[in-house]
Amino acid sequence: MKSQKFGNLIFLLLLFSYGIYAGIYIYKTSFVVDGERYFVLFDDAMISMRYARNLASGDGLVWNPGGERVEGYTNPLWVGFMAVFHLLPIASSKMSLLIQISGAILLIVNLIYVKKLAELLSGSTLTALMSVILTAFYTPLNNWGLQGMEVSGLVLIVSISLWLTIKSIRTNKFSPLIYVLLGIGTLIRIDMAVIYIVVLVYLSVVLSDHRRQNLIWGLGIFVLFILSQTIFRLTYYGDLLPNTFYLKVGGYPFTLRILRGIYVLFQFIWRFNWLLFLFPLSILIFRRDREILLLFVVIIAQIAYSIYVGGDAWEHRGGSNRYISIVMPGYFILFVYAAYLIRGAIIDKWQTDSILIGAAVNIGMVVFILASMINFNMIQNIRSLERWLLMRQPIFIEGNKEYIQIANALKKITTPDARIGVVSAGAIPYFTDLEAIDFLGKNDPVIAHEPSHGPSGIRSISGFRPGHMKWNYDYSIGELKPDIIVQLWGDTEDAEAYIARYYVIGGAEDDIPFTLRLNSQNILWNRVKLAQ
Repeated sequence: MKSQKFGNLIFLLLLFSYGIYAGIYIYKTSFVVDGERYFVLFDDAMISMRYARNLASGDGLVWNPGGERVEGYTNPLWVGFMAVFHLLPIASSKMSLLIQISGAILLIVNLIYVKKLAELLSGSTLTALMSVILTAFYTPLNNWGLQGMEVSGLVLIVSISLWLTIKSIRTNKFSPLIYVLLGIGTLIRIDMAVIYIVVLVYLSVVLSDHRRQNLIWGLGIFVLFILSQTIFRLTYYGDLLPNTFYLKVGGYPFTLRILRGIYVLFQFIWRFNWLLFLFPLSILIFRRDREILLLFVVIIAQIAYSIYVGGDAWEHRGGSNRYISIVMPGYFILFVYAAYLIRGAIIDKWQTDSILIGAAVNIGMVVFILASMINFNMIQNIRSLERWLLMRQPIFIEGNKEYIQIANALKKITTPDARIGVVSAGAIPYFTDLEAIDFLGKNDPVIAHEPSHGPSGIRSISGFRPGHMKWNYDYSIGELKPDIIVQLWGDTEDAEAYIARYYVIGGAEDDIPFTLRLNSQNILWNRVKLAQ
């Protein structure tokens, strides 16, 4: 009883410590521009924020109010969640802070279920506490979860669902709540269907006494959630799938996409340290049962999905991508449990009741896990560890600061009717509130349905970046005619031809220069200084 109370006290201290860590992390994502402090999410999350603000203001689930309806987000329920905050009278510069705090709360609750799951699986408080530590202070999970991505909600749903699934196996009872939770997960992000199907098949096989219930309820709830989304999408957007599906998966050779997925997975494993990555497999020496199998299967399923979509666009940043991050708590539980079982085998091998030897083995286990944690968080180089220790600002923040500077500069020289052409489709449109043209097609169905650009040969694998491989300047500039071209991407030869004929370079005095359309009535020319 005393050891249990001590374990609970340590856990509460861990939660408190992580809360402090998350608070400092969030503050370090902020910055000051023109005398005002800004909190800004990862740019993809800022796209969702623009949809959320338009929804809250009554303009609908659209990127451009009054413009074409296109589903340029992949997280409908998360967008709805963001929209609730936009009903509050809070400045745009501070709105993202509320989403970041929400992400921190979800990650803290996730730690509670990581502990529950680890204790249920291993029966060890030490295993549970070490699993919590690895999860709490894992850089990619914090990067995605505390910078506004739906990862914080999805990882919590995965942890709760795994815990409920193992409880269902232990008690041999059917639980529809598992499917309801995973169904909600598909509303947050539709590719949660992968884990949903894995759990459904798993429970239908393992719980033979409740196979009929699992199949009827599981398939029924799955169809309900997927069909309702599809009907809404067809009705509201006129399409079967999100625009981002066509953008990221369509128009690029299947084989090359799979090879790229394998390539970036290999990079992740290599940086992670392949020996440590495979270490959880040592559990199979000691224990091979359906509970252990569940965690392995779910992790492998998400890895397979990551390969299928070709990985993420931000693999060069290192660490687990958004798809793999949501199952990393399960991986850490297996990792710590493997160390715990090996620790027990060593003590049994010595066949001793010595308290000193037992303590030494326990300390050795903890040191090994903590040393591994340092390795897990060195996702690129020594600077990664400095970011992990909060000695440097997190990744993506320099880009966010630049976007705010661009947005402020644009507001000085534009009327509210100006149209801007952007590559970074999140923060700049959000903070200018101007109609935007998305050069990379996330919010443009014409671009999204076109073939991908990209290098040939082996570079077509390493150079593939999902969501960043399609552009058409004949259409985006030649036909849509933005008043201001803010950014360009990829092969810009076609763009430069239009720029040379129809645009000039200029901006506000001593401010950021832009590419301005000649004679545009939506540019405040009296505030513009043209480049010589």
